[in-house]
Amino acid sequence: QVQLVESGGGLVQAGGSLRLSCVASGRTFSTYAMGWFRQAPGKEREFVAAISRSGGSTDYTDSVKGRFSISRDNAKNTVYLQMNSLKPEDTAVYYCAAGSSLSRVVVLTTRSVYTYWGQGTQVTVSS
Repeated sequence: QVQLVESGGGLVQAGGSLRLSCVASGRTFSTYAMGWFRQAPGKEREFVAAISRSGGSTDYTDSVKGRFSISRDNAKNTVYLQMNSLKPEDTAVYYCAAGSSLSRVVVLTTRSVYTYWGQGTQVTVSS
């Protein structure tokens, strides 16, 4: 069982930055591929970014490439999402997720393969 707790959300003006953190419980963090998803009001939860178990592989949805960066610190059981050049359309509840993976280099981009989810943190970008 893994528990995930996100933090770092808030209200920011367009063009600003935020860094989200997600801390995982337990001693098996390094055995999970991690991802960030977001859900805006009235919309489906969508993939944002993912990182492999080793941290050496990452992937992003097209709309955030060049602006967002995902990273992880396995010693601290933490995954981060650095968000720069924020836009009003980035406004959403952001969720981190953990998915089991036998591979240290594969990233998981599909929502259904993630087993554990955090409670979410609100990000609001004003224009």
